[in-house]
Amino acid sequence: MHDLVIRGGSVVDGTGRPARTADVAIDNGRIAEIGDDVGAGRRELSADGLLVTPGWVDIHSHYDGQSLWDPLLETSAAHGVTTVVMGNCGVGFAPVKPGDRPWTIALMEGVEDIPAAVLDEGLSWQWESFPQYLDALDASPHVIGIAAQIPHAPLRVFAMGERGIDHAEVPTDDEIGLMGRLAAESIEAGALGFSTSRSRNHKASDGRITPTYSAGDAELLGIAEAIGRTGKGVFEINVENTDVDAELQLMRRICEVSGRPLSAALLQRGGQPSDNYRRVLDGFAQAARDGLELWGQVAPRPTGLLMSARGRVNPLAGSPIFQQVATSNRAGLLAELRRPELKEKILSELTGVADLMARFPRAFALADPPRYDQTPSEGLAERAAAAGVTTMDLAYDVVAAGGIVYVPISNYVDGDLRAAHEMLLHPRTVPGLSDGGAHCTMIADFDYPTFLLSYWGRDAPSELRVPVESVVKQQCADTAALLGLHDRGVLASGKRADVNLIALSEVGSTFPTIVDDLPGGGSRLLSRGTGYVSTIVAGEVAFEGGVHTGTMSGALARGGRL
Repeated sequence: MHDLVIRGGSVVDGTGRPARTADVAIDNGRIAEIGDDVGAGRRELSADGLLVTPGWVDIHSHYDGQSLWDPLLETSAAHGVTTVVMGNCGVGFAPVKPGDRPWTIALMEGVEDIPAAVLDEGLSWQWESFPQYLDALDASPHVIGIAAQIPHAPLRVFAMGERGIDHAEVPTDDEIGLMGRLAAESIEAGALGFSTSRSRNHKASDGRITPTYSAGDAELLGIAEAIGRTGKGVFEINVENTDVDAELQLMRRICEVSGRPLSAALLQRGGQPSDNYRRVLDGFAQAARDGLELWGQVAPRPTGLLMSARGRVNPLAGSPIFQQVATSNRAGLLAELRRPELKEKILSELTGVADLMARFPRAFALADPPRYDQTPSEGLAERAAAAGVTTMDLAYDVVAAGGIVYVPISNYVDGDLRAAHEMLLHPRTVPGLSDGGAHCTMIADFDYPTFLLSYWGRDAPSELRVPVESVVKQQCADTAALLGLHDRGVLASGKRADVNLIALSEVGSTFPTIVDDLPGGGSRLLSRGTGYVSTIVAGEVAFEGGVHTGTMSGALARGGRL
């Protein structure tokens, strides 16, 4: 008798093959059999009318600290994600010497908007080396699977000392050798890869640019060569696509020296030629023809700011009166904002240089349930003009009513989602960039997997819709394979039994709300997935109807040991 049998669902197995009605049997946390009649189970779930898919594999999160104090990781787990990969963008908390701990917190706070007070309260610092950090993760309880990459910034500072914090400092040959040895040691211990950032926007909370911003070829290639000797691991790099030719050349050299795959953040960004991303995609395609594995991590919708009354970034933040009220009367803030006399005072303070909305000509009132495919004609500026009021006046009303002003930052240069569609369908891209665990009160892109299925697999215009089988393959098999997670991402005999049972017609996200459940009472945005009837992790039903069942069957995935 099997441990668990899922009966009569529409099995979308992650390979891209057409869905088929079948039963799925699970034993000892693994898929035992898929077929028309697999025999009885000690527990059986009816999947009649449901999709049966692998659990989503999210390869771009920032739970580096949170995964040590929060076993649930609900911002991802509540959206059908059964594996998260952290250590992206070159930031993290290992390796680290005791004296450098405050700096790693400041860098994470500045780059990923995770408050220092939360990290100070939540981190136990039971490690110094990266292998010791992995051991700390391994010893912590988890509902879903987690995996980590070794980040460049703390590695650089560990090897160079305080000099390493300054991105303009050049490491010695010995320091490069040490970085390479430690990176290789981390890969051997189970890190899935190495990550770095060359983004000028990545700054510590004290304003200093990330130490990896201008790392030279000798440093990067030295690390690449050392990792290449392990025969394992991947590279992850955050680039800005400003000098496309130079960035492609660097990425090719890293792949050539290491012999390992590399993935890079890829977005359509404002302030650049709108087709820059196509030049990058062409470069990835040429690399593939040359036998190099360059991949783009792409967002399935515009990355966007969510500005609310309690968010760190919001339209009213420039008003001293607003700041005073928000600090003194948090519980009654919305009621206070609805007072006409207070609105008049706050708006008077925001006239001119403090008018945040003037910086964001494309901004929208986020609908409930959320819609991220609004057209420019639905924007606040257009609605305000039609009503004969200022955009700030309208934005104020949205925020005061408990709503959210949504500002698409990238992938919306043309006023639609076609660039995201084009990037998603390229043969050298995978879905990524969800940033789960980061940007606590101003971005909620952690629901990207849900959006990928609900919008592109169901709601997009017919000419842009993507077959559900392709969507599942992208978010499961393709992401898992790129990071070397070969035991998951596909429903097949012997694979890890991470499974979603999904009512496709009901899939979506709830309206993002701020909750105060981080260490020290820190705040974060939370949105739950709908339509996820059951989520199974390593053969155990972890969520039913979006509610955690109490199981802790997740675990650290160590690369090279799968």
